[in-house]
Amino acid sequence: MSLIRWRPFQEIEILNRQMDRFFDDFFTSSSEVTAGWTPAVELKDTNENLILRAELPGVEGKDLEVQVARQALYIAGETRYENRTDERGYFRSELRYGKFKRTISLPVPVKNEEVKAEFKNGILTLTLPKVEEARYKVVKLNFTEDNKVLTDSTSGTIVDVPVQKA
Repeated sequence: MSLIRWRPFQEIEILNRQMDRFFDDFFTSSSEVTAGWTPAVELKDTNENLILRAELPGVEGKDLEVQVARQALYIAGETRYENRTDERGYFRSELRYGKFKRTISLPVPVKNEEVKAEFKNGILTLTLPKVEEARYKVVKLNFTEDNKVLTDSTSGTIVDVPVQKA
């Protein structure tokens, strides 16, 4: 059985930070925080590109901002509330309105000056070409007759592989 040293001041400090974070989130003005939603995204990796699709229902192209850096992507926009003059009120509304923003880290660097974008039916599709160093490189290896050395079939260079005898 091991003894664990109790540090009451450390636990109080942790509790204090958690309470500060709770109240900061609760009292932050709506202009600084998103309206409680972020767009759903999917990121697909192909040999030459990253393909990002973001679901942005109700967002118009004029209300959308996209910034692409070499290793990150920033999407911001706004879904506007339609002010209708109905005499009866809503029974239920689950639609989301307001501003949103999202920063997505990319797994590999991309050529941000060559990005292609399409925005159709509330789906934003970005084709992000990878930099040359980040693309998959396939090397076919051939065993030599003594099975101790491998050669690269494309360049003919020798790849040294130590072999242990059983």
